[in-house]
Amino acid sequence: MFSASRLTFARKRKKLTKIELADKTGLSLKTISEYENERLIPKESTLKTIAEVLDFPVDFFYGEALFEIDPTAASFRASTKLTSKQKNSVLSAGGIAILLNNWFEKKFDLPRHNLLDMRDFAPESAATALRQEWGLGELSIKNMIHLLEVKGIRVYSLVEDSKDVDAFSTWHEGIPFVFLNTFKSAERSRFDAAHELGHLVLHKHGVPQDQNAEIQANRFASEFLMPKNSVTAACPKYPTIETLIKLKQQWIVSVAALAYRLKDLNLITEWQFRMLNITMSKNKYKTIEPEPAAREISLLLNKILEALKDENIGINTIAKELKVSPREIKKLIFNLSLTSIDGGKKTESGNTPKNSNKNILERIK
Repeated sequence: MFSASRLTFARKRKKLTKIELADKTGLSLKTISEYENERLIPKESTLKTIAEVLDFPVDFFYGEALFEIDPTAASFRASTKLTSKQKNSVLSAGGIAILLNNWFEKKFDLPRHNLLDMRDFAPESAATALRQEWGLGELSIKNMIHLLEVKGIRVYSLVEDSKDVDAFSTWHEGIPFVFLNTFKSAERSRFDAAHELGHLVLHKHGVPQDQNAEIQANRFASEFLMPKNSVTAACPKYPTIETLIKLKQQWIVSVAALAYRLKDLNLITEWQFRMLNITMSKNKYKTIEPEPAAREISLLLNKILEALKDENIGINTIAKELKVSPREIKKLIFNLSLTSIDGGKKTESGNTPKNSNKNILERIK
């Protein structure tokens, strides 16, 4: 059966209004509305045209309705900067990620989360408690994505054409998800990941997020990435920009985030902070990170693809089973590529063999 909701889903993913879709397909607005309101079913030739415009396989428009992330159940950074088109598009990308994740869950026993419910904690206390729970102490976190994945959080990438889309997170059926914009620097992406972790433990997405929730998530991220005790011990009395560039490599954060952290901990004065910001602006360090860190990508997804490769299953096969474009899959998995593999071994039941949780956990250690 033709799915009207899938048509709406695909249109939103491509940031098109009904009027814009009608214009691009040569159809009338009334016709598009009739399709989406289930009052009319498109002919095969018409649906092919729509599919080409939306860059989805024709098969995508047949099947059960997809899960759509409720905007109030997701935490967006810089939410006020997002247009409704941008928000709908990234939420649709999240819906495809959940579809993909469900596919992975059927093949593998993936790590379960052990996140604490910290809705009654102050942000800094929550960050400290979670560090203790995870055995991190005061250590620098070498890779945020790997840490989140080992702790059972599913991390997917967003290849969006707008830097206003920083990151967002949500829960789905008891599984925490974090989505990161890969256009950001490695340092800023790490802070985004810590920020979203803050939302997951502090807010549980039980109520619509507001500016206060964003401030709390920022405070959590600062303490989680740059613990007060280690920063205090390492900071000289009169730090210069050169000092910060050297120190930032210890915690793998942006020079701007470190300067703000020092001010927040009263390790520098307001005047020192202003001078540091003037120097950062002059050198464009707020847009071009000095001595940048290597970009982080998903290790879990890479190891899943390696395991699937052993079964002769690649991205093209996954995309075909999910009825989406391989490009959509690649956008969500940090552009990891195994597209040369088109086949897929099947068991008698028609499913790929299920790999053990131990196998996947061993691969990502």
